Amino acid sequence: MADRRSRDVPFDDLEERARQVLRPEVYRYCRQGARDGISAAEATERWDRLRFLPHILRDVTTVETACAVLGTPLRSPVGVAPTTLQRAAHPDGEVATARAAAAAGSLLVLSSNAGSSFQEVADTGVDWWLQLYLTADRPTCRPVLERAVDAGAKAVVLTADTPVVGTKYDEGETVWETASPEWLRANFPADYGSRPQHEKATDLGPQDVEWLARTSGLPVVVKGVLQPVDARRSLDAGAAAIWVSNHGGRQLDGVAATADCIGAVAAEVGEAGEVYVDGGVRSGRHALGALALGAAAVFLGRPVLYALAAEGEHGVRQLLAGMRDELVEVMRLSGCADLDAIGPDILGEPVQPTPRSTL
Repeated sequence: MADRRSRDVPFDDLEERARQVLRPEVYRYCRQGARDGISAAEATERWDRLRFLPHILRDVTTVETACAVLGTPLRSPVGVAPTTLQRAAHPDGEVATARAAAAAGSLLVLSSNAGSSFQEVADTGVDWWLQLYLTADRPTCRPVLERAVDAGAKAVVLTADTPVVGTKYDEGETVWETASPEWLRANFPADYGSRPQHEKATDLGPQDVEWLARTSGLPVVVKGVLQPVDARRSLDAGAAAIWVSNHGGRQLDGVAATADCIGAVAAEVGEAGEVYVDGGVRSGRHALGALALGAAAVFLGRPVLYALAAEGEHGVRQLLAGMRDELVEVMRLSGCADLDAIGPDILGEPVQPTPRSTL
């Protein structure tokens, strides 16, 4: 009889349980995409179109998922993407997520807008990176960078796809009208946001990658890359890694899915740096596809928020453990005993979408 165990990563269930406990405006904020939500809606479906060509006659008695990203050892190539308002999802917020990531041997990328202090997060023992938006006046960022370095951040992730915040359509009160002050900006000076120079930079350039690396003394990851030419410019400017992301479909609506961009970007990067991806990854099968297309790691955003809201630290632990368990199974079934064995040779032609009727 077929094995009918429950799914390792029950994403739909997590989202529904989160919806039941979150304030409506917080739930809407977590799930919404920019404008009509086209890109947000199709992200997972694009990973679902991938098809695999398993190898056979391979010894998969033992499957190893351990890896390292920028020198940090991880139990599996699944990390936690930066998301804000974690304390709106659960009172322990980023600290609960950090504890879960530490227990899972995962990596936490912490939003610079976090409602928990860098030191509180660091005290959990988690390996973590700082996500940062550069401001119009670059030195305004320096205190946050210094606090992150002092608290043990191992890299800086420059979010480069947000010169302005993409428009979202909302019904009723927005989360920003009801947000509690302690949910946000625990690591910024008290007057942050009060002056024009605190606005997000609209003039980002390759020189900012060099400035961040020099100012922080840390490796810089450029996040928001979809085009190979931008990956190359980032590397030439000194980036240590490239993060393929469309911001969860929350910036330019209609932007390409990351599943359709990762292959070309990874091919351009080659051995010059590491490549990561997020956006719609919901299963070990999706992670396998991303690794086959050239990613060194995948990162989860919304699923972590939903797991945090539904069950706090335990929920995030279960999510990360489920992703690793499912990755082990699909690696075994595809004939890959370790991550080095995963390559484009296990991918077939993606399923093409059914044409829409013109009637």
